[in-house]
Amino acid sequence: PVEGRVTLTFTNRAVVKPNWPEIYSGETITLTCGIEEGGGSEWEYEWRTPDYYTPPNPRGSMMTSSVRGDYSCKGRLKDGGSTTEWSDAFTVKTSDVPQPVLTVSPSWTSPGDSVTLTCSVEPPSAGWRFFWYQAVPELSLNYTYELLAGNTTGTEQDSYILHGQTHTAGYVCRAGRGDPVFYTLYSDVMFVWSGGVNPAASLTVSPHRLQHFSTESLSLSCEGNSTEWRLMKADESGFMSSCSYWGQMTGSTCNTDTRASSGVYWCESATQSSNAANITTHSGDVILVSPVRPVTEGHSVTLGCMLRTKEHLDNVDFYKNDKLLPNGVGGELLISAVTKSDEGFYKCRGRNSPPGLETLTSAESWLSSELQKHQALCFSCCWLLVWFLDQKVRSFPSDIRLISLK
Repeated sequence: PVEGRVTLTFTNRAVVKPNWPEIYSGETITLTCGIEEGGGSEWEYEWRTPDYYTPPNPRGSMMTSSVRGDYSCKGRLKDGGSTTEWSDAFTVKTSDVPQPVLTVSPSWTSPGDSVTLTCSVEPPSAGWRFFWYQAVPELSLNYTYELLAGNTTGTEQDSYILHGQTHTAGYVCRAGRGDPVFYTLYSDVMFVWSGGVNPAASLTVSPHRLQHFSTESLSLSCEGNSTEWRLMKADESGFMSSCSYWGQMTGSTCNTDTRASSGVYWCESATQSSNAANITTHSGDVILVSPVRPVTEGHSVTLGCMLRTKEHLDNVDFYKNDKLLPNGVGGELLISAVTKSDEGFYKCRGRNSPPGLETLTSAESWLSSELQKHQALCFSCCWLLVWFLDQKVRSFPSDIRLISLK
């Protein structure tokens, strides 16, 4: 059990100043009865508790194991002299063990981005340290949690920055306080998504586009350094499920049932998570045809507009972040050399309505870019160098460190 301390101090009547406003099932708390401007060995104490009355106790303290209710005490001189009044009652409130909430920002990354994890315990309370874990796929179960490097004692701050994020990965947190440590439950797993291909684990989507009609089925395949895969989906509410709930897994390929549904899809092996694809399904007449994976900077990409009859529209306007683009030609938008500035939300709109088709504006999809391999490798090396130098500086004595940073 974890121990917190509460001191009841006597004036004419005691004033209670608890360290923690609330304790949780499984915690213990120490209440101490003290005399202001005095006290000592000549005093003994009595306690009123929720379930029993104690005789005079020279120790002046007691332990309770999460017993809710009111506690009060008074002091009496051992020689039979004066006594204090009963202290104001200290009310112990117990609650179920809390589950913290983990948030990640940003949730979609490009290789090398920094990501901030934030762990919140509700209601807020004092004394917490925060512990950060990566969720490692356990294909026969769910996930196991591994402490992030250098995090064995937790952090006082409720946030943690991951530098140089490169691949899709899941994270959890929990909080602890006291000695020995009392821990909260683990948070739910939160993912940081990356569309960039991980050679050890990659997802392929067929048809190869982010948007699909609600009547279509999909084929999703996992490739990489594994013989056993789990195909996962997180829906718009964050609920996660595997292919076995909404499709059929044959070898490393998942074929959805008659209808696909919107969500983030990715593959997991026992050690790796693949690139993620934010697939959306639509019941309208038109979808945007855009690539599943990020486009390498300097390469070209062509966007199109498809009818649910599978025909491509020829007379089309394209929009980026709701602004009309001037360079759509023949029903296609060609970006000849993609740069970071081309990232954004794209959609298409047909100018004329074929017979029987009325809703000719597609939904939006995000077009992302990625560095060429040699640039990405250089970027990763730079982050490693920064981390290495930071560790070296931290290991120096403080006087040497100050000199080295001048």
